Amino acid sequence: MTATVHEPTFALPPDREASGPPESRGLARDDVALLVSDRNTMTHARFHELGTFLVPGDLVVVNNSATLSAAVDARLGTRDVVLHFSTWLDDHSWVVEIRSPDRTPASGNDIGSGARLLCPGGVVGTLRRPWLDGSDRLWVADITGTDSVVDHLARWGRPVTYTYLRDRWSAFYYRTAFGLFPGSAEMPSAARPFTDRLVTELASTGISFAPITLHTGVSSPEAGEPPSPERFAVSAATARIVNETRASGGRVVAVGTTVTRALESVVDSDGRAHAAAGWTDLVLAQDRPTRLVDGLITGWHAPGASHLNLLEAVVGVESVRRAYDSALAGDYLWHEFGDSALLLRS
Repeated sequence: MTATVHEPTFALPPDREASGPPESRGLARDDVALLVSDRNTMTHARFHELGTFLVPGDLVVVNNSATLSAAVDARLGTRDVVLHFSTWLDDHSWVVEIRSPDRTPASGNDIGSGARLLCPGGVVGTLRRPWLDGSDRLWVADITGTDSVVDHLARWGRPVTYTYLRDRWSAFYYRTAFGLFPGSAEMPSAARPFTDRLVTELASTGISFAPITLHTGVSSPEAGEPPSPERFAVSAATARIVNETRASGGRVVAVGTTVTRALESVVDSDGRAHAAAGWTDLVLAQDRPTRLVDGLITGWHAPGASHLNLLEAVVGVESVRRAYDSALAGDYLWHEFGDSALLLRS
């Protein structure tokens, strides 16, 4: 399912890119800034104050996918590259991305069908074909030399990082409170500010939680591409509590674009959620608004990112614009280690 998208954009000053986790700035995970947009009002708070803006009967839906150490140093012919493992396919091949050691997309005549990437531990990735029509950024690769790519990544890999991060950070910094099932190439970062204590506090006030699983692929900040297909699962229990929440007048608040995409992939024409698992290629935008999700907790996305279209699908174009204008006018930081927003539909 697809929707028409545009490219909302703005200028992001370099000093607004979070170059490391909040812990490196002397902050606890749940002490990052939180901008709350609700009924055309903007409130500035800290993430640990989230409960102030939720009410008993609200349902917070989280992603229980855990982050892989999906970046591995490799050799492509005579040059060094970094291989990003994005997602596995049903025939046991993998979708991969090749980057230069400086973290920019790699190019060259040696990238094509049949190219071999030599990884540590005797693992070899052989490029088979581009994964998506019209793009050669992501490739389907056959991986040999290991019985388990996930185990190989646990030993030899490191978290995927981009140029705005000054240093490399260990896998510890890419864990979320809800991550149980390894599978995401990049951290479902909207959940990063949650702590066990905050979850307990919210639950004790009558706010419910339910999980989905969506394994994220590698993002495409340079290309401005629409989101790629991703593996997901919504259980019968989660579908039921979503429907019950909506029937009783509560709000369904998604933690991140990943949760929003998964939930909206299982809604029928009557606005009811159903259990499902598999792949989703759903693209949400202003002409395909959300039917289940009433609000979302999210980080701040780069100019031109397809995630911005998804935000508009939840709360509308003007609400997103006002929130981003307010964040840019303040001191909010962008990307996975930056600050947060709670965007609620008016």
